[in-house]
Amino acid sequence: MLTLTNSQARRVFLDRHRLSEVPQGAASGAALLSLIDALGFVQLDSINTVARAHDLILFARRPRYRPKALKRLYEQDKALFEHWTHDAAVIPMSFYPWWQLRRQRDAERLKGRWRDWQGHRFEDQFKTVLAQIREHGPVCSGDVGKDEARSKGGWWDWHPSKTALEYLWRTGALCVVGREGFQKRYDLTERVIEQHLCDETEVDVTATVAWCCDQALSRLGFATSGELAAFWGHIAPAEAKIWCDAEIAQGRLEQVAITSDDGSVKIAFARPELAVDPALEVAPTNRLRVLSPFDPALRDRKRAARLFGFDYRIEVFVPEAQRKFGYYVFPILQGDRIVGRVDMKAFRNEDTLRVRALWPEKGVQWGQGRQRAFEAELNRIVKIAGVSQIAFTDGWMRGPAQELL
Repeated sequence: MLTLTNSQARRVFLDRHRLSEVPQGAASGAALLSLIDALGFVQLDSINTVARAHDLILFARRPRYRPKALKRLYEQDKALFEHWTHDAAVIPMSFYPWWQLRRQRDAERLKGRWRDWQGHRFEDQFKTVLAQIREHGPVCSGDVGKDEARSKGGWWDWHPSKTALEYLWRTGALCVVGREGFQKRYDLTERVIEQHLCDETEVDVTATVAWCCDQALSRLGFATSGELAAFWGHIAPAEAKIWCDAEIAQGRLEQVAITSDDGSVKIAFARPELAVDPALEVAPTNRLRVLSPFDPALRDRKRAARLFGFDYRIEVFVPEAQRKFGYYVFPILQGDRIVGRVDMKAFRNEDTLRVRALWPEKGVQWGQGRQRAFEAELNRIVKIAGVSQIAFTDGWMRGPAQELL
């Protein structure tokens, strides 16, 4: 059985997530689409303490990236569509047919669940909502159900027509065609998606499972069946396990031993070609960069803990008095290590990116060289944060993160 050292495992994983190469190159049009295709998808998130998650994910790999490039690719070029993986994401349009199983399963799963949570029959609004869009064009949630009571709360308090919009989007009748601010705009799928991509014939479950697993594995390098299933969020772990067993029987997959940061070993699956993968021997660039908490390399917190010894929890929903670090704290990557985490925020009314606290990870020495690399990264980040100055709050350098874990 092939055994990867921890260093080799990190190298392969970072290579697959486009974090080994020097961050440079074109960041719009076809080049940006190619990057998103390589990642598989880019998670969307509305929080904008420095930059929104999707923008920082792309910026970390292509510092020439600016948000208008993604907006153009999505809304004008229609090279991306929006749907769910483990969360809302933009996805290459060529992948659209492989979401048919997800749409079908969501149709069965969400109707009863949302009716219980919402406490109303949102299905009664389907015809009205579809007729309005057909006659008047794309709508936001504020354009429908205007006679329905609005709440002050979160998504669980959607009014019936808003719930109908979301359901019709998740199940395929509607597409999200862009956002105003961060509010989704919905249109009829038949007016957005080319016919050859949205042929809703009977779904081929076996083919979809195979596509999901194969494409997930190519973006992870190695994975358990559960990790393959979780990558896109379409299929069950049991379906992924059946696929792995069949691929092993055909000699197209093998078990590998992956050494964790703590020295323990976990068995995963990989293609036989992994044994001669050039990434095993190529150290990642030493360029320091700040990552989004939702970066695809870190979204699987358990995998990040195993490979990098990085114990991370986003504390957005943790009451302020109970937070160990901060509302929205950014991981810092250098080489093949997570070297720290930083609490910072762009105060645009002050034209300033303010660094409030930084915690080095266990065993990391934060000397002058690393500080210069960090400041160089901040000077790049201000360009996407929309400010021009950097300030460090008194007492910003803290003790090792592990002291608070």
